[in-house]
Amino acid sequence: MEYRIYDSELKILELLWDSGEAPARDVAAEAARQVGWSKTTTYTVLKKCVEKGLVERTEPGFRCRALVSRQEVQRQETRGLIDRMYGGSSDRLVASLLDGKTLSGEEIARLRRLVEELK
Repeated sequence: MEYRIYDSELKILELLWDSGEAPARDVAAEAARQVGWSKTTTYTVLKKCVEKGLVERTEPGFRCRALVSRQEVQRQETRGLIDRMYGGSSDRLVASLLDGKTLSGEEIARLRRLVEELK
């Protein structure tokens, strides 16, 4: 499933990934504590997440749970970054990440193992 996730929606997903299933009021309380959102803001973002199929809402009690995993979102966002910024070229992303960085022998060995696993 392809979707564009905004930072606010990602925050809701992070809260749900950390808590599992939770009532919307608990999500709103945690969003208020962590980022200062009002209950209305949290409920609006939750509604958008439900409409996109990212979050499931069940009754009673307006319970919410993420329908996508953290790993699924990470993979999609990484693919999007590679497509947008590096013309779809993963090796250009890696080169950019390592530009000017000195790697330890252990880091180089891990990278070699990763490349071998990908072959």
